[in-house]
Amino acid sequence: MQHKAAFHTKWRTPDVLWTYRNTCIRILLVSYFCRDSTANMSPEGKTLLNIIILGFGFMFMFTAFQTCGNIEQTVIKSFNSSEFHGSGYTSMAIIYGVFSASNLIAPSVVAVVGPQLSMFFSGLLYSGYIAMFIHPYTWSFYTASVLVGIGAAVLWTAQGEPPNDKLNRLHHWQKQCLFFGNLYIYLAWQGKGLITDKDRQTVFISLTVISLVGSFLFFLIQRPEPEAMLSEASESLVQTENSDNSSVVVAPQGLWSQALDAFKKAIQLSVTKEMLLLSLSIAYTGLELTFYSGVYGTCIGAMTQFGTDAKALIGLSGVFIGMGEILGGGLFGILNKCKQFGRNPVVLLGLLTHYVAFYLIFLNIASDAPIASEEGTQKQAFITPSVQVALLCSFLLGLGDSCFNTQLLSIVGYIFREDSAPAFAVFKFVQSISAALAFFYSNSLNLHWQLLIMVVVGFLGSITFFTAEWLVMCRRRDSDYDSI
Repeated sequence: MQHKAAFHTKWRTPDVLWTYRNTCIRILLVSYFCRDSTANMSPEGKTLLNIIILGFGFMFMFTAFQTCGNIEQTVIKSFNSSEFHGSGYTSMAIIYGVFSASNLIAPSVVAVVGPQLSMFFSGLLYSGYIAMFIHPYTWSFYTASVLVGIGAAVLWTAQGEPPNDKLNRLHHWQKQCLFFGNLYIYLAWQGKGLITDKDRQTVFISLTVISLVGSFLFFLIQRPEPEAMLSEASESLVQTENSDNSSVVVAPQGLWSQALDAFKKAIQLSVTKEMLLLSLSIAYTGLELTFYSGVYGTCIGAMTQFGTDAKALIGLSGVFIGMGEILGGGLFGILNKCKQFGRNPVVLLGLLTHYVAFYLIFLNIASDAPIASEEGTQKQAFITPSVQVALLCSFLLGLGDSCFNTQLLSIVGYIFREDSAPAFAVFKFVQSISAALAFFYSNSLNLHWQLLIMVVVGFLGSITFFTAEWLVMCRRRDSDYDSI
């Protein structure tokens, strides 16, 4: 007992908050002075530095935001106020719905404001959404949800045209956020059966600070050299010789023309045979993203049979999801380079992993857990609720998600390598729409029905993915044959 008391004293919430704050300040100071020392750095060195800064910026921002999404429904149910009538599920549905629609205007916003300022202001919107939980009102809650949806579209557009390796790198950084933020929640909420106003405010003040650090890191990104920018601009001008041997300079397209062309290209790609086949798989990733990032943690926190640590287990569940994501992302990213294995075995492994997780969750978690009241649920599923089984399912959810996402990013990047930006826009659109729908029905459907929907869509999505991969393999064999 003395060791346990010492552990809690060492890791009490104020100490964790001060540690986060001091670490963030050190990173900002070191990065600022490093920026001043890069005046004579080569273009390749600056590119590498930009990638590192971008990765850290995303890590800090999504450490805060994804942790917020994981706990917000539980926090809202514990918030005792007659002035507030919001739902975390509805908020996340609004965010993903607005995000999918805002992809239409995001290219124009980035072109006018610039990538660096676009990422900075988008980060401020994320920070504002998190800070709103310090003292939430219904109107500010849903207004912030709309603004974050717009900011998310601008942020992902501003980070650049997504080559396959860059997507996997950012995906890897983003999944590491699940580990750090949720570990903090576990340490801060241990032994607390009810989340008080002070607990909520302490957590969300610290998450706001972390998010702001990520936003300000975007200011440290190095801009291209003026000479390089001029050379790129000169290459974008097309000179043609007319009959009088005079050159005609054709200026680049206007901002609205570029945005319209990108939209038309995305529509064309969305109706191709390959994208239609992959759309069901992408939609499944949206459904299970909703489940592991918002619903499952709420279910664990609502299980009163897990004892007074049930709320803290929300954070520990997120840690285990992050462990599964990191392990799977590293392992299956390497397997992508082994062309002889193909993508189908990894997707099949992901499906089977999720099916095992869904079955164990069905046995372990009460059916009314997603929509239980503040007091939680006294019901029991088909076995005595087990914390170990719940955390194993968290790990399996993360591992299975990494199987699907690594292979989908790989196949989309391969099939549409000449149009990666529009293809990525379609990918995020389909995934966001399905996530928004899943958050909406999470308000009313019991856990067992949500699991059934994912089982059916996951099976159909895997079949269509296998078909798309078969088409890719056939085309590759045909091209190899033609080259003989």
